[in-house]
Amino acid sequence: MDTQILKIAFLIGLAASTIIRIPYQRETQQNTIIDNRKTPQENGLLFLVFLGMVALPLVYVFTPWLDIANYHLSIWANGLGVVTFAIAMWLFWRSHHDLGKNWSPTLQIREAHTLIVSGIYQKIRHPMYASVWLWSIAQALLLPNWIAGLSGIIGFGILYIVRVRNEEQMMLDQFGAQYQEYMHKTKRLIPYLF
Repeated sequence: MDTQILKIAFLIGLAASTIIRIPYQRETQQNTIIDNRKTPQENGLLFLVFLGMVALPLVYVFTPWLDIANYHLSIWANGLGVVTFAIAMWLFWRSHHDLGKNWSPTLQIREAHTLIVSGIYQKIRHPMYASVWLWSIAQALLLPNWIAGLSGIIGFGILYIVRVRNEEQMMLDQFGAQYQEYMHKTKRLIPYLF
């Protein structure tokens, strides 16, 4: 597939993620934080994700600076990247929709926070993380570049490894046995598997 088409597909997905998230960011800003576990490490991890999933891909899309690290993928892999990104954006939207006012970009509990166990959360404990994993994979398939393509997997992978246990501990501290029971009924990322 033409590299320009792949870059446009990536930009469409990136724009879609921004459009999905904006209303939820506005909504959560009006809700008081009662437990804030945001640390300098968390800020560093979020910066790493931004670098790997936004900054480096945009450098690749709009400049020739990273072209030395290009690789070639077959058209079926590129097509798989488009489909994977579409699924990722649906799951990203669904996660935000089901969380509503409970969504937070960092480790925070907000006033009137409730445990969501319906919708997509009925089957997957961390569907938003699952969506970002899919996005990272799609990025590697749409941006055939060893730096820009793989930087999403690396940046998000580090955040996920460090953050997921802390997030689950925060939920256990807030919801106790209710969250413990929910953990036993659901899988972290992929229903019925992991």
